[in-house]
Amino acid sequence: MATTPAPHPQAPPKPTWDPRDPVRPLLRPTIRIRLTLLYGGMFLIAGILLLSIIYLFTAQALSDSTSQLPFKVVNGTVQPTTSGCRLPESPTGDQLNDAVTLCLRHQSDIALHDLLRRSLFALLGLSIIAFAFGYAMAGRVLSPLGRITRTARQVAGSDLTRRIELDGPDDELKELADTFDEMLERLERAFTAQQRFVANASHELRTPLAINRTLLEVHLSDPGAPVELQQLGKTLLATNERSEQLVEGLLLLARSDNQIIERKPVDLAEVAERGVDQVRAEAEAKGVEIRGERAPAVVQGNGVLLERIALNLLQNAVRYNVPSEPGQREAPPEKGGGVRREGGWVEVTTETRDGQAVLVVSNTGPVVPAYEIDNLFEPFRRLRQERTGSDKGVGLGLSIARSVARAHGGRIIAEPREGGGLVMRVTLPI
Repeated sequence: MATTPAPHPQAPPKPTWDPRDPVRPLLRPTIRIRLTLLYGGMFLIAGILLLSIIYLFTAQALSDSTSQLPFKVVNGTVQPTTSGCRLPESPTGDQLNDAVTLCLRHQSDIALHDLLRRSLFALLGLSIIAFAFGYAMAGRVLSPLGRITRTARQVAGSDLTRRIELDGPDDELKELADTFDEMLERLERAFTAQQRFVANASHELRTPLAINRTLLEVHLSDPGAPVELQQLGKTLLATNERSEQLVEGLLLLARSDNQIIERKPVDLAEVAERGVDQVRAEAEAKGVEIRGERAPAVVQGNGVLLERIALNLLQNAVRYNVPSEPGQREAPPEKGGGVRREGGWVEVTTETRDGQAVLVVSNTGPVVPAYEIDNLFEPFRRLRQERTGSDKGVGLGLSIARSVARAHGGRIIAEPREGGGLVMRVTLPI
């Protein structure tokens, strides 16, 4: 006799909840429940107070109306006690009843009018108290949102070390704050790793570049070296110098992305003067005039980094400078050089305006379309055909200037100058 196999036991159903989630109480004090209890309780308390006040006023009105009747009996005759109650002389029974009814009705109208007036005053007073209490409690309940907003503003200023660390019940606001803190922590780790990588790579590249420069300089110092070898050495030395500038720019860009912790008084006028001194020889070689008045403008910051802003802007203004007005001419070629242009200028000014220090660098130069202004601040970006292969820089000058300005809590704005060139305006808080 064949036996039927026993049915396989059914697998238990999969749980619909994630066992990794912590167990939460049924009555979780969410912000919705808290607001519901708060405003419902306030409405209940206000209603009880209003009913109690109206009850007291009604009881007082009834007491006054019964203690002071609109008529009294004197020597067997009924005499009115209020001005609104009149009784006919020698009235009959029906006339007396009608007159007394009118007197009582007049008295009740006075009591109701007084009750309505007092109730309206009580309602007005309770409304003012309720609005004030509701405003205070709403601010208290929503204060975590203000804390989150303030932290977000601080983070927007490139300070990723800030955390909300919100205390209180485990509700939606705390979940939002905790999620925001986790996101900030991941962003801080990512930015720190990126900056550390750039800094380490720049440091590692410095040594071989320095060795290459030393070897090239030693070979070039040999008077017996062939002319072709000397020319090749000069080309390699220029390439090596360009690579060193690129490494230094990357290292400075990685450092300047952080907030400046140690700040000292720095005069932008002095910073601009030092930058002018460093580019004066290059400007004279190109026939570019440097002018402008520099008034004292003291800010709190790092003098070395602020000097880098002025130097980068001045170098760009001199190197990308061409005559832009009629009547300008080209000077005769110098020894060993090409044609030297005359008539270009760079204007450097410093001043304080509206509680801020302003550094402005303007120059003559090629016409720059307005839609390409933002691209100039991106690393390794140049104007149109000069994106790569240019001997005027490595493409990090404006990127470094913008990073340094942001690290000091300021900003840098570029505007096309009418007739060609740019107007670079750096604004820093005093």
